[in-house]
Formats: sequence, structure tokens, C-alpha cells
Amino acid sequence: MAKFKIVTDSSAGLTDQQIQDNNITIIPLTVMIDDTIYVERESITNKEFIEKMKSSKTLPKTSQPPLGKFVETFDKLGEDGSSVIFFSMLAAISGTVHTAEQAAQLSKTDVTVVDSQYTDQALAFQVVEAAKLAAEGAEKQAILDRAVAVRDHTKLFMGIVTLENILKGGRLSRAAGMLTALLNIKIVLQVTGGELKIRAKGRGMKTIDRYFEKVYDQMKQIPDIKAIGISHVEAFESVDKIQGRLHEMFPDKDVLVRETVPIIATHGGPGAFALMYYTDPTK
Repeated sequence: MAKFKIVTDSSAGLTDQQIQDNNITIIPLTVMIDDTIYVERESITNKEFIEKMKSSKTLPKTSQPPLGKFVETFDKLGEDGSSVIFFSMLAAISGTVHTAEQAAQLSKTDVTVVDSQYTDQALAFQVVEAAKLAAEGAEKQAILDRAVAVRDHTKLFMGIVTLENILKGGRLSRAAGMLTALLNIKIVLQVTGGELKIRAKGRGMKTIDRYFEKVYDQMKQIPDIKAIGISHVEAFESVDKIQGRLHEMFPDKDVLVRETVPIIATHGGPGAFALMYYTDPTK
């Protein structure tokens, strides 16, 4: 039976403990802030990135890992005869998955590349489930099937308080930007089917709050939520509000709260936050 090693990129919202406990390998993205290049999880933390982003002269630039880094990592992991399954952030925000696919063709190791259709903790949900199955000796198809099931049972909603960064990064239309500049528009995005969809748009935080009330109502009807995560860009007030509601609904469930990864912080901008959860993929 083949042994599988689970790999992902540094956009995955994994804690150090999750990485260690599940023997997950991370291939880091790089970020450039005012001409200085940093390697995610190696030379800069999520919190440090947010601090530097606030004082940067220009919008930070995030770069996918170089092709050679992928090949090197895949080759090393396969030296003992193992195969690799790589989970990438969604193609809609990064070309990482395509570079990984090229590397898979060049590597001496048997590599399967998966577009998770998510990022941050929503990507981590798939990676952790896959790693647990791999540790149990599961076959490749079983691991891939479980990842798809987790993906299809995952929800990710994001509140954007200012559209300046996401517009500069080319993620929304200029028309939306004009409205924002004139009317202080706030939006709610949902990541679904590997795409960013605008679910609500309007003036003031009430727009976001009203939409998230609908999300809470949906969550109340779900009996088998496996994990809940909140990621943010110094959105402390919003996070406290979400945590309060979640504690009312699920007093015994842990919620992982963390600073979001640099690529999301860059495009989400100050005050952005996301609520992610997934339900039991076996049901």
C-alpha cells in the first residue's frame, strides 16, 4: 500500500500544532512589502505582516512559490517511495495550483495536485482531514474523496469593510470601487465553487451584520458542525461580535480565531474578517 504525504501552501490557515500533529508539509508563498521580500511562516508571521502592511507605501505583493521550490519539496518527500497529495488555494486568487501542476510533471515523485477551491482555514479543513486519513494508511482515492466531501460541506463568508485593497488587487470591478469611494460601501463575499461571489453590498456595517444574521440562522439548523474558524485583519470588534453569537449558539464548541494569512490580508484590507465552518462530510 502506498504511503501518502500531505502538502499545502502557506495560505492554509493551519496552526503550528496542526502541522506538527498531522505531519503536514507547507510550501511557502512570498510577500513583498516596500521592496523587501518575506517568506510566509519563515521570515514573517501573519501578525507581523498586518503590522507592516498598515505602514507600507504601496499595496503588498504576494507571489506563489517558485517552480523549483515545488519540485525540490516533492522530490525530497518522495525519496522514501512515498507519494504526495498537494492541496492548493483556489485558482481564482492565485496561480499556485498551476505551478504545482507543472512541478508534478517534473518531479520524480508521484504527485497529485488538488485545487481546494478555498483558502485560509477553509483550506485547512480539507488538509487536516486528508492528513488524518493518510496517517491511517488510506488509499489515494479515499483521501481525495474525503477532501471533496469536506469541500462540499464547507462555507466561507467574508466581510470587507473597505474595498481599496481588493480593488487595487483587481479582485472587484472598478464600478464597485466608484460606489465605495462615494458611498462607503461594505460588502459580504462568499467563496463558493472556487469563485468569489458578492452576497451583500450596502452602506455601513449594518449591511454586513444583517447578512451574517442569515448565516447564523443557517448554522442554528445544522446539528453536525465539525469545526468553526474566524480569521481577520485586526477586526477585533467584529470578531468579538461573531464570537458572542457563536457562543450563544454553540456553547461547547471551540472556535479557532487567528490573524488571516498575508494573501487574504492584502486583498481583504484592514478590518476584513471571515467566518468559516464545515459539517460532517460523512453525513
